[in-house]
Amino acid sequence: MLEAQGLTCAYDGRSVLENLCLAARPGEVLALIGPNGVGKSTLLRAMARLLRPQRGKILLAERDLWRASPRAVARRLALAPQASGRRWPITVGEMVALARAPHRGWLLPLTARDRTAVQQALEQTGLLHLRDRRLTELSGGERQRAVLARVLAQEPQVLLLDEPTSHLDLRYQSEILALVQQLAHRQDMTVGVSLHDLNLAALYADRLALLCDGRLLAVGPAAEVLTPARLSHVYGVEIVVAPHPLYGTPLVVPAIDRDRA
Repeated sequence: MLEAQGLTCAYDGRSVLENLCLAARPGEVLALIGPNGVGKSTLLRAMARLLRPQRGKILLAERDLWRASPRAVARRLALAPQASGRRWPITVGEMVALARAPHRGWLLPLTARDRTAVQQALEQTGLLHLRDRRLTELSGGERQRAVLARVLAQEPQVLLLDEPTSHLDLRYQSEILALVQQLAHRQDMTVGVSLHDLNLAALYADRLALLCDGRLLAVGPAAEVLTPARLSHVYGVEIVVAPHPLYGTPLVVPAIDRDRA
């Protein structure tokens, strides 16, 4: 389990998260939702040991994350950040292979297990045919999948994903989130993911954590968190919530005044 206890984080003296308590559990997908700027990415960075909190602590398997070495953490926990504009002149295969460093070091050659992990990650993300393609030649969606392949090759017990569906079309959005759900449910992995799309969060996450103004406003199953009154308050626009016609999960849409459209 990965747990934040009384977490407070700030940038340049400005508080972003305030006294937040939240746990991601093995075997589940926990989705972080909320408007832009509420602290979803900051929370993921803090839980991945990339941002030291002002107060509070992060526990991994009941141990303080900051008392462990970075390499020890990297063997158990991986963060897939949002795809950035950074373009490295290396191939997809070389980038994914970098994820094996916590297990073998930076200078040792790849072992058979390393090569198997890289191969499997490329297959899972549909990038096997792009293995020898340079990152500079990829589309935004392909780079996003390459980032995910890299963290999968790390073989973590805890997987944190920051907007993994950005830049992806509908096919890859569903495939990536189905894969993430499968990793949690079949391999007992702990998965935390930030998502802007509330309907995708409702479809693929076991629990949702709604953030607002740096605080945890609600956490629980989608049907309990995604209520019209709560969402209308948080997003500042009237929201309608109806059952999904196929799956029964909450289907969230903004209300439209057709007389004014």
